[in-house]
Amino acid sequence: MTNKFNRLDLAFGALSDPTRRAVVMRLSLKPASVSELAEPFAMAMPTILQHIRVLEASGLVETAKIGRVRMCKLRVEAVQETEQWLAMQRVIWEGRLDRMETYVNNLQAMETTNDSHRRIKK
Repeated sequence: MTNKFNRLDLAFGALSDPTRRAVVMRLSLKPASVSELAEPFAMAMPTILQHIRVLEASGLVETAKIGRVRMCKLRVEAVQETEQWLAMQRVIWEGRLDRMETYVNNLQAMETTNDSHRRIKK
């Protein structure tokens, strides 16, 4: 379980940067070379390589050298693992919010009932 949380920590850490999120979004369409990934950004190649290394270390992206070109592709299973964790959290929080809504509705109903009783007594 700890290993799973370590992978989640690395994934969320990697996704905390807007450039890396943009790279992941681009790779969700299809694999791309480092040069293709660098095109939309006004940054030096070593900087984009650093971002790709972080994504690779997180397990979200894998790279392979094909001749003189380094190709990157999204590791779908790593993204799915992160998505599953988020879905579990969503279920937990939706349940909590539903219970809170029920509690607030009950309080409002009690308040309305109490107000009615006060008016009758006057």
